[in-house]
Amino acid sequence: MTRAEAKERNRRALLDAAFQVVARDGYRARLDEIADRAGLTTGAVYSLFGSKNGLVVALVADYLRPYYEEIEQAVPAGLDLLEAVDAFARYYRRSCDAPDALSGLSLQITLLDMALHDPDLGSRLATSVRAQESHLVTLFTGRSHHGSVVTSQQAQRLTTALRALFVGLSQGVPLGLAPGADEQYFADVARALASLIDHDADGS
Repeated sequence: MTRAEAKERNRRALLDAAFQVVARDGYRARLDEIADRAGLTTGAVYSLFGSKNGLVVALVADYLRPYYEEIEQAVPAGLDLLEAVDAFARYYRRSCDAPDALSGLSLQITLLDMALHDPDLGSRLATSVRAQESHLVTLFTGRSHHGSVVTSQQAQRLTTALRALFVGLSQGVPLGLAPGADEQYFADVARALASLIDHDADGS
């Protein structure tokens, strides 16, 4: 195994261990337990991620990366804005039934708690999430909508609104707080939200 391969193996082991420990313990998660689960030392954490917060930020990026890659596949080019939003909404609803949906929800809630306890971490997490969301902005920008083309500013405003909508709905589904919220419901409310772009034609 090359040095680069060993480094990536250690990085992967620490991220996998951090997912388990952070989801369970939140801001009380201990680096020594994470390192022990990964079969490494705390020195490896500092070497690869710089700090506990650096590890948590990397964990979020690692968790979100495949999610956004799958969205790009679920929402092909050539669709107009409402068709793209519909496809995105249906993908998001299906993800609520995925085998790891509950562990993902637990991680989201735990990270929010951690951010509230550590403003520096909260700021770094927000920066990481915004960077990932830029993929959605790009995905919606330039699509046709009622004879015009969606601007990047409009796509940004729409992405922010869709994130707020779907985070709330996806938390409600496993808790039984969103009865009848099937794929069609997700698609309908997302389309209704996207239609508001008609009243924001200049992106202001």
